[in-house]
Amino acid sequence: MASQAQPSAATLLAWYDRHGRRLPWRAPPGGRPDPYHVWLSEIMLQQTTVATVGPYFAAFLARWPTVEALAAAPREAVLSAWAGLGYYARARNLHACAQAVAGRHGGRFPDTEAALQALPGIGPYTAAAIAAIAFGRPAAALDGNVERVIARAFAIDTPLPGAKTAIRAHAEALVPARRPGDFAQALMDLGATICMPRRPACAACPWHGPCRARAEGRAEALPIKPAKAERPLRRASAFWAERSDGAILLTRRPGRGLLGGMTALWATPLSADIPPAEAVAFAPLDGAWRQLPGTVEHVFTHFRLRLTVHAATGLAGPAPAGCWWCARDELADAGLPTAMRKAALHALEALHGGAAAGPLRPPRKARRARSA
Repeated sequence: MASQAQPSAATLLAWYDRHGRRLPWRAPPGGRPDPYHVWLSEIMLQQTTVATVGPYFAAFLARWPTVEALAAAPREAVLSAWAGLGYYARARNLHACAQAVAGRHGGRFPDTEAALQALPGIGPYTAAAIAAIAFGRPAAALDGNVERVIARAFAIDTPLPGAKTAIRAHAEALVPARRPGDFAQALMDLGATICMPRRPACAACPWHGPCRARAEGRAEALPIKPAKAERPLRRASAFWAERSDGAILLTRRPGRGLLGGMTALWATPLSADIPPAEAVAFAPLDGAWRQLPGTVEHVFTHFRLRLTVHAATGLAGPAPAGCWWCARDELADAGLPTAMRKAALHALEALHGGAAAGPLRPPRKARRARSA
């Protein structure tokens, strides 16, 4: 009996030339994109959808068209521009990396995986992606989409994360000497548009023939993933302090830790578990604090957060140290991270009605993109 054909880079590249996604950070097939664009997009795309990243990528380039410009920007401005993308350590590392590239490398990204991994915020996957896409290095960039494609193509039965060694070996053996960057992006696109976690479109796949999992009728069963652990629930409180003229008290969170360096409502420690009845001891100002009905839910990587919102209105006087008063109609542009934006929306709707909360709501299209 003849042995089954093997997946080939040439077949995948031919498919990519016809069907690859045209994205603002990419060069046309066969071209070489700007390393700054590749790096910026790869950092933004971590744990985030392409649809969500597009407007942020365009806004960052318009504001900071080069890595030197980004390096020279105040960190607070970068964090504010990042608000809504989540995983805010990425934004802090983004700024630190830009400063390292500008200061240590003369504004030019290094072109090897090892040198790229020495920069802040760049791990093995991101280093391989930049090396392949921006510099044509024969590197295997293994994200979740690529791992799924390789695990299915070669019917790798070992559960993750144990399967990663075999997946890497197969992926590295496939990387072509010519167009390794296009090959890396082709694998990403194959996983994102054809070889999807559920209901993969096997009939449209360029590796339809050689895919072992498809031939065995179990493509959707691979890769085998460990059971997800239940995220613990934490409780915290946010404080909506409203001055008599409608201005809202904001603060900047400590530089390290959860939502580090971000603009926020004053809050109890977010990773603690503090009952609402004990929260007023943390209030930033003396006032008639009252707990608003309902709660706000937000999911972080390692836990679920249930926020109670306490409100005090008609306040007067200067802001406490480290805080400032923000006009209510400027709140949408204050750079609040998603958890705090949810808390602000909750307070505005409870105190002033849905119309007042409108500017803080993301556009309907953006809300759908985040759930994609």
